[in-house]
Amino acid sequence: MAEEGRTGRPGSAGPGSLGLPGGGVGGFGRGGGGARWLMPGAKPKHFRETMARLWQYFGKERRLLALVFELVILSVGLGLAGPYLIGRAIDAIAAGSRGVRFGMLQAAILALLAAYLTDSGVSFLQGWLMAGIAQRIVQNLRHALFAKLQKLPVAFFDQRTHGELMSRLSNDVDNISGTISQSATQLMASGFTILGSFLMMLALSPLLTLAGLITIPLVFLLTRTIAGRTRLLFKEQQAVLGQLNGQIEEAISGIQVVKAFNHEAEVIADFDAVNDRLCAVGVKAQIWSGYIMPLMNVINNLGFAAVAGVGGVLAVRGRITVGVIASFLSYSRQFGRPLNDLANIFNTLQTAVAGAERVFEILDEAEEPDDRPGAVPLFQPRGRVVFEKVSFGYRPDRPILKEVSFTAEAGSSTALVGPTGAGKTTIVNLLARFYDVSAGRILIDGRDIREYTRDSLRRCFGIVLQDTYLFTGTIADNIKYGRPGAGDEEVRRAARLANADEFIRRLPQGYATPLAESGRELSQGQRQLLAIARAILADPAILILDEATSNVDTRTELRIQEAMLELMSGRTSFIIAHRLSTIRDADTIMVIDGGRIVERGSHDQLLASQGVYRAIYDSQFQNADAAAAQIPQAGPAGAGHRLASTAGNETV
Repeated sequence: MAEEGRTGRPGSAGPGSLGLPGGGVGGFGRGGGGARWLMPGAKPKHFRETMARLWQYFGKERRLLALVFELVILSVGLGLAGPYLIGRAIDAIAAGSRGVRFGMLQAAILALLAAYLTDSGVSFLQGWLMAGIAQRIVQNLRHALFAKLQKLPVAFFDQRTHGELMSRLSNDVDNISGTISQSATQLMASGFTILGSFLMMLALSPLLTLAGLITIPLVFLLTRTIAGRTRLLFKEQQAVLGQLNGQIEEAISGIQVVKAFNHEAEVIADFDAVNDRLCAVGVKAQIWSGYIMPLMNVINNLGFAAVAGVGGVLAVRGRITVGVIASFLSYSRQFGRPLNDLANIFNTLQTAVAGAERVFEILDEAEEPDDRPGAVPLFQPRGRVVFEKVSFGYRPDRPILKEVSFTAEAGSSTALVGPTGAGKTTIVNLLARFYDVSAGRILIDGRDIREYTRDSLRRCFGIVLQDTYLFTGTIADNIKYGRPGAGDEEVRRAARLANADEFIRRLPQGYATPLAESGRELSQGQRQLLAIARAILADPAILILDEATSNVDTRTELRIQEAMLELMSGRTSFIIAHRLSTIRDADTIMVIDGGRIVERGSHDQLLASQGVYRAIYDSQFQNADAAAAQIPQAGPAGAGHRLASTAGNETV
C-alpha cells in the first residue's frame, strides 16, 4: 500500500519494506516517497575541517602513529645522507693531482650501501604499520556510519535510495581507506624531505639554494589553482556515482517489473544518462588533476637548469667542488620531487575529502529523538489504544490526519479501510512512533506513548506487511528474528500455528534451509506465512496487518487468514485492507477519507447505514459479479456461482 501524502522517487523505500515483528526498525507501507522537508540543507565542509574530523578517528592509533612518525624521520634522514655521500665519493675520485683517495671512496660507498639497505627495512616496517592503522581507522569509521544508519528516523530513509546510501558505505569509505594507507606516510615523508633537503642545500651553498628556490612560488600557485577546481569535481563525481549506484540497485531489484512492462530500453536510457554524466565529470576531474604532474615537471626542470648553471659558474671560479654540485643537484631533485608528491597527494586527497564530506553528512544527521526524561518501559502491555484528536502531516503545509479520535479496546480488532492516500498507513506509523504526532496524543494502556521508552514500545508490536522481507539465513533464523532466544520446538509450534510447517518440512533441509535474495526462492504466500510465524513467535500485544493477503491467490489467502485468526486471538489488532472480505469480522471497521474517520461500526452496521462503506462494498462485489458473468457457464452446475463468489475476494 502506498504511503499516504508523500512525494518521492521509486525505489527510495525506507526500512518500511522490512516487515519486522516485535517493533523492528522501519515504517509501514510499500511507498518510497519521502518527507523531503525534513532533509537539512547539505552544507559542504571545508577541506581543513574535514581533515580535522578525520584526525579524530585516529584515536587509539596515535601511539603507533607516533612510532611511524619516528620511522619516517629515520627514513628521511637516511635518504638525505645519500646525496652527501655521493658528493664525497665524487670528490674522492676528482682529487686532482693527489690521485683517487681510495680510503675516502671506500668509506663513502660502504656508508651509502648501509644507508640504502637500512632505509629499505625502515620503509617496509612503516608501510606495514601504516596499513594496519589505516584499516582499523576505516573499520571504526564504517562502524560509526552503519551504526548511525540504525539510529536515524524513518523519514531519512524515505528521502534517499538504498544504492546511494550503499555508495557512501562502500565507495566513499574505500576512498578514505586508500588515501590514509597510501598517502599518510608519503605526506609526512615529503614534508620532512623538503625541510631536510633545504637545510642541506643551505649548508652546502646559500647562493645555489637561492637559485633552487625560484620555482617555489610557481609550485604553490599551480597547486592552489588546480586543487580548488579538482576538489569540486571529485565531490560531484562521488555524488553522481552514488546516484548511479542507486539506479543500478533499483533496476536490479525491480527487474521483473522492468521486463513485464518492456521498459528495458527506458531503463538503459536512464542509466546511460547518469553514466554519461559520471563519465563527463570524471574526465574533467582527471584532466584537471592530470595537469599537476606535467606542469610540475616543467617547473622542476627550470629549477634544475638554474642550479646547474649557477653551480657551473661557481665551480669554474673555485667557490665549490664538483662533488658539492653533484650533491646539490641530488638535493634539489629531492627537494623538488616531494613538491610533486605533495601536489599529487593533495590532488588524491580531493577524492578522499569529497567522500569524507558525504560520510560526515550522514553522521551529522539528526537521530531519532531520545526518550523523554523519566520515560518508563512498557511492561506487560494490555494493548488498549486511544487516539485523541491526532493531527499529522509529512509536510507542514499538507496535513494527512485531521483530529482523528478513536479507542481500540485491549484484545479487539480494528480494520482501516478507505482510498489510497486517506491516512490509513499513517495511523499505524504514528502508533509505532516512526513519526511523532503534530497535535493531539496517542495513548497505550492510559499513558502517552511518548512517555514510554521507544525500545519497549516497539517490542509490543507484531507486524505483517504486504511485502515481507526475509533476511539471509535459515528459515528458522527468520522466524526467530523477533525473538532470537527461542528454542527449536517454539519455532516449530509457531510455524504450525501459521500453517507454514507443512511446506517447510517439504524443503530439502527443512527449517535449516538457507534463504537468500529476500527469500525469492519461496512464493509470496510462503513468505507471508513465515512472516506470520515470526509475529506469532514474537508474541506481541498489538498486531498490525498491512495488506497482508493482497498479493496471493484465493486458496493461499484462506490459509493465511486461518493463520491470521490464530495470530489475532487475544491481541489488539489493526488491519489495513482493500479486500473487504478480509475484514468483515473485525470488531470495528473505520472508514478513513481525507484524513478523517467518516464512518465507524461493524460490517453489518456500516452496510445498513448506506454510506461510504456500502458504496465500496457494492463496487467490489458488483464488479466481481459482472466479471463472473462474462465467463461461459461451462462445467458442473453452480460453477459460475462459485467463480463469482471467488472473484468477490479480489482487490478493488
